[in-house]
Amino acid sequence: MAELSLPGDTTTPRRRPLPDLNRGLVLGWPSLMLWVFAALPLLILMAVSLSHNVEGGSWALGMGLENYRRLLGPRYLEILLYSLMVSALVAVVSVAIAFPFAFFISRLSHRVQVLWLVFLLAGLSLSEVLVAFAWQVMLSRNIGLSQVLVWAGLMARPVSLQPSFGAVLTALVYFVLPYTFLLFYPPLSRMDDSLLDAARTMGASPLRSFLTVVIPIHRIPLIGSLLLVFVFVLGAYVTPTQLGRPEHWTLSVHITDQATTAFNLPFAAALAILLMGVALLLVGFTARLGRREAG
Repeated sequence: MAELSLPGDTTTPRRRPLPDLNRGLVLGWPSLMLWVFAALPLLILMAVSLSHNVEGGSWALGMGLENYRRLLGPRYLEILLYSLMVSALVAVVSVAIAFPFAFFISRLSHRVQVLWLVFLLAGLSLSEVLVAFAWQVMLSRNIGLSQVLVWAGLMARPVSLQPSFGAVLTALVYFVLPYTFLLFYPPLSRMDDSLLDAARTMGASPLRSFLTVVIPIHRIPLIGSLLLVFVFVLGAYVTPTQLGRPEHWTLSVHITDQATTAFNLPFAAALAILLMGVALLLVGFTARLGRREAG
């Protein structure tokens, strides 16, 4: 029988569980969409990676491992290590900038916080293409940053600061900073200020309070943000191609190059599987670390 609530009864009525048929309908459709739009393309990608290339820009189905054997060569292992290094460096730099900045903003008045959030959310509307071309102009020789440095007396003559590794790193950090800030802002804004007051009462300086109280409390968001930015930068394509030389290209650029220039779709699929596998390993490691911290 369904439960009835009396007019003066303030208790919340107990919710009845969904019937098995309704539960199956609710869970079945999202599961089907997940299979169609996620698992099925992955299976197709794996099948293509096991195929062999045919001259003329075509390929034929097969079950060979020659594409994966080619990945074990020193050239592509070096490209993979370089891509991991770039992603890790961008993640560390962006977190090191965004976390103290988000902490400082979260301690300001509500009106100032709203203004900063609007400003950062407006920056999210910029795509990677716009950011890369904007930095390409800013780092150019004619109207870029070098002209300002010459005017300030810090350089003798204007030079182009791109293409270079520094230009790629700077543009990637600039692109992911708003995302990193928005990851830190919710937990920092909910932090209890009495913890900092207690640390200062015991004689800790503001810097020591930040290092010994704020950072340990938010270690899990810090690890999660590092991982998210790392995986996000692994797929960067426009910035390395526009602001870097071929030796600065990441694995994502080489995947596109194999597919569109070399017309070797099986090898491009194998490179994509390699990149996806590394990302999944990192996600699994971080999830296990999070469960250990929670336990």
